[in-house]
Amino acid sequence: MEPVLGDTLSVSSTSFQNVALSPRTPRSTVYRKFDADLDGLDEEDEDELALLGEDERLHYGQGIDVEDGFGDINRPPQPISVEDKRAMALLCVLYLIQGVPLGLALGSMPFILQKQLSYGQLATFALSGYPYSLKLLWSPIVDSVFFSSFGRRKSWIIPMQIVNGTLMLYISLNIQRLMDDPSHHVAHLTNVFTALVFFSATQDVAVDGWALTLLSPENLSYASTCQTIGLNSGYFTSYTVFLALNSEAIATRWGVPRLTLAAYLKFWCFVSYGVSVWLLFKKERKEPVSDSGIGIKEVYKQIWIICKMKHVQALMIMFVFGKIGFAANDAATSLKMVEKGLLREDLAVAVLINFPFQIIGGWLVGTWSRGEYPLRPWLYAFWPRIAFAFTAMLIVYWFPQPPVSAGFFVFLVVHTVLTSFTSTIQFVGSSAFFTRISDPVIGGTYMTLLNTFSNVGTMWPKWFVLKSVDLFTIATCQIADNSAYFGEAATECVTQRGKKLCAEIDGTCLVSRDGYYIVSTACIIFGVIFMMLYTIPTAWRLQSLPTNSWRVKI
Repeated sequence: MEPVLGDTLSVSSTSFQNVALSPRTPRSTVYRKFDADLDGLDEEDEDELALLGEDERLHYGQGIDVEDGFGDINRPPQPISVEDKRAMALLCVLYLIQGVPLGLALGSMPFILQKQLSYGQLATFALSGYPYSLKLLWSPIVDSVFFSSFGRRKSWIIPMQIVNGTLMLYISLNIQRLMDDPSHHVAHLTNVFTALVFFSATQDVAVDGWALTLLSPENLSYASTCQTIGLNSGYFTSYTVFLALNSEAIATRWGVPRLTLAAYLKFWCFVSYGVSVWLLFKKERKEPVSDSGIGIKEVYKQIWIICKMKHVQALMIMFVFGKIGFAANDAATSLKMVEKGLLREDLAVAVLINFPFQIIGGWLVGTWSRGEYPLRPWLYAFWPRIAFAFTAMLIVYWFPQPPVSAGFFVFLVVHTVLTSFTSTIQFVGSSAFFTRISDPVIGGTYMTLLNTFSNVGTMWPKWFVLKSVDLFTIATCQIADNSAYFGEAATECVTQRGKKLCAEIDGTCLVSRDGYYIVSTACIIFGVIFMMLYTIPTAWRLQSLPTNSWRVKI
């Protein structure tokens, strides 16, 4: 997920309009061997053609991609069936539930903990989001082990939702004790939220695989639309909506009860239980791959085969390192604004205003990512996204003294909307490209492999960014001349312990060098250089490859 995941969650985006192209990722692919004269072909072409039927071989010879037996790639658009609309609604709900833990772990909790934890401790808590990026490690198990009588995808989705609901209930019953002194419970908080994200990531593997068969072939590309709407809705509900309703200032101003974290977790606990009951009555279509007998060992073997492809390796490098340019902005800018005096509720309102633009943008941007060049808008969004990261650094540097004026707040909202829009464009483009090239023979595993590259690129720099902010920051505690304190003076004011000691002796923290600006500048410079020398030429080359070059030969 770049929903929302994304890239605040670049989650972790897209469109419901019909297109004139047949789907780039078929619902199923059937390979048939045949005896034919293969003179004039090299060994690789022989292996490729040996997997095709006569009609498919004919299309291959004519330079037409083989996709589910469709030879006419210019078929007229077909209306979305009622069954597909119901499938889209189901996918949106499932992705929404997955977005809720991500919004808490990557969004709300860092802001709630910021006043009591240093950036280094926040970096430790940030590790809780990593399972979502590393789900490839166990995705073959999800893709291969199931009860066929119960449903290949339901065998995992329902248990994961029940476990997640139970875990949220546990956290709700213990969160007050953990939040009373979070500096002594960083490990425990990290562990419980890591588990929450882990089970959500496991469910995501099954949902990604189900999307390949839940939708009809001509509407398959709308799976990324459902992912965008669902993940973003869940993420922003746990991030902006919760932060706003959790604010004492907003509760007092509007005369509404303050929403506690415990109550919020209990609500989603029961939602998870309810959706699990609903899924019990949802029947799955029988997948051809279910009868293929592909075991776990074979799936891992296929992953290794995929990873050895030169163009897959190029794709991995492009996504893992291409997002460093705006990594510091995604990880630390909002935290710095709150540190400078921006109220959490004001930040929540700003992102809440941005939410409808994010959804509408995802809907509209989908049309740009269709066709033969889905990565084109992804590339075009790089420049403005890095530019907005640079602008955000300047905003932090010249942040006005609180309270924030109405004019400056409007400027922040506009900047947030534009930044998120560029993130949405990139998420839609990458999702559309992944859907186009994924091989359904190994279902969700192939999609998970591709999404892993994107998610790792978003997540892995975060720990290093937050740690580096503390590492490069120089702050000392200044004590007034008339102070009655005669003990050992605090020499640093970077860590939470140093800040607390400085406050106890009536000192003032003076920052002589803020590591945020050093880290942000380094990230932006690297991002621009890497984009010009590697990302742009590689992206154009990869999306020009025929679809069958991404297929796994079994």
